[in-house]
Amino acid sequence: MKVKSILVSQPKPQVENSPYFEIEKRHKIKIDFRPFIQVVGVDGKDVRQQKIDFQRITAVIFTSRNAIDHFFRVAEELRIQVPDTMKYFCESEAIAFYLQKYIVYRKRKIYIGEKLFSDLVPLFKKHKDEKFLLPAADVIKPDVPKLLDSLNLDWQLATLFRTVSSDLSDLEDVKYDILVFFTPSGIISLFENFPDFVQENTRIAVFGKNTVAEAEKMGLRIDIEVPTKETPSMTMALDKYVKEVNKSK
Repeated sequence: MKVKSILVSQPKPQVENSPYFEIEKRHKIKIDFRPFIQVVGVDGKDVRQQKIDFQRITAVIFTSRNAIDHFFRVAEELRIQVPDTMKYFCESEAIAFYLQKYIVYRKRKIYIGEKLFSDLVPLFKKHKDEKFLLPAADVIKPDVPKLLDSLNLDWQLATLFRTVSSDLSDLEDVKYDILVFFTPSGIISLFENFPDFVQENTRIAVFGKNTVAEAEKMGLRIDIEVPTKETPSMTMALDKYVKEVNKSK
């Protein structure tokens, strides 16, 4: 069946040259964007119950922009003065640059990984005597704490935000040819909003092994799986798929 519409379970890109917009124009289809999950902060009083000694922390590990936002939010709520000597370990350059929202970037000690969390290992080893804090969501990838423990680092987890399903009730009678998911939480949100969802001719596109596992667990048929060697990004995979199924016979 030809593809006429796609729903991407993420916010609409803010850049004009997004590949999604190019796909929309090239194939003359409709692509909508709607976050299936939303991030909410953990109240300062609940953070206190985690018994985190913020005063002894000398380094913070950031794996997302959300982690940065909620670290500084909680610091303000609890009236914690973040010292200028604090060291920041960021999973990627994009995350590191986001710190400029809260600190004078050029005057702080910031250490940046290539892209993956494991890329930070050499930096952790060089600074193994630091007292690390990992601000995170209520659900984190299990390999993150495993890696930190394997390095025998002095670290503590701070659950500062959580992901919850968005209200998608207005989409109940709206049908799309392809639904695109990037996280297991997005799949969970689909079924929390629509417990009786039946896939039928709807194509499902998923990114990442964990998302694949959740989709299969919920009995979904996966039509587009990313990444692969041929299509490392979701936009490349969608472009290829739409081109193939929409070609004139």
